[in-house]
Amino acid sequence: MTAHGHETVAVGPSGEQLRSASAERRKRFGLLLLAIVAVFVLEGVSTPGPWEQAVAAALLATTLLLALWVAEVRPRVIRPVGFIALLLVVLSLVEAVAGNADGSAARVANLLLVTLTPPSVVLGIVRTLRARNQVTIEAVFGVLCLYLLLGLFFAFLYGAIGRIDGTFFAQSAQATTARCLYFSFATLTTVGYGDFTAASNLGHTLSVSEALFGQIYLVTIVSVIVANLGRTRRRDAAAAGLGGSWR
Repeated sequence: MTAHGHETVAVGPSGEQLRSASAERRKRFGLLLLAIVAVFVLEGVSTPGPWEQAVAAALLATTLLLALWVAEVRPRVIRPVGFIALLLVVLSLVEAVAGNADGSAARVANLLLVTLTPPSVVLGIVRTLRARNQVTIEAVFGVLCLYLLLGLFFAFLYGAIGRIDGTFFAQSAQATTARCLYFSFATLTTVGYGDFTAASNLGHTLSVSEALFGQIYLVTIVSVIVANLGRTRRRDAAAAGLGGSWR
């Protein structure tokens, strides 16, 4: 109500603005999904070497920044993370020039990816659902990103155990990044070829946990998101504090 007794009407974003914002979010989620797939392919097929590690570090750093872009985090958060990502890329290039195939910079970039990217993706999905009040293709891209990140996270854990214990696989095979990725996604999808198995009790527990997480995630989160694609949440239920439902 104004001072003259006139009622003010809140003007929301127009349909064109909503469509433009949705297209922008879809592009961001799509680029992030492509980047994560590229990380999976690169680390899964490349032979360990100094230059391969440098390329991997650059791709991992780019993927991390894309995740922050998806989450629409504030510049004061992006700047320090971007600085760290750039530093890791430079260190990986120095290692490559020196012929060091240890890949310390790439491992740190991997750690940052599997720890910082999932919360960023979740935040991006939540903001998308709130902005559109319905499940959109961006949300589907987001849950697929999380599924792939889950496999990358366990692969990182397996590789870390292999470096600490000296071995991870019962077959005495070296726990390379490619083998850990192969074992992780074979476990996540419950394929279980059996050519590689964990040697320790910790490895067994993590493997079973990954298989459970993978199946539960698919039959709950992914199935619910896909089943409700395009449906609008009832505002009255949300306003009543019931968390909202979909119709």
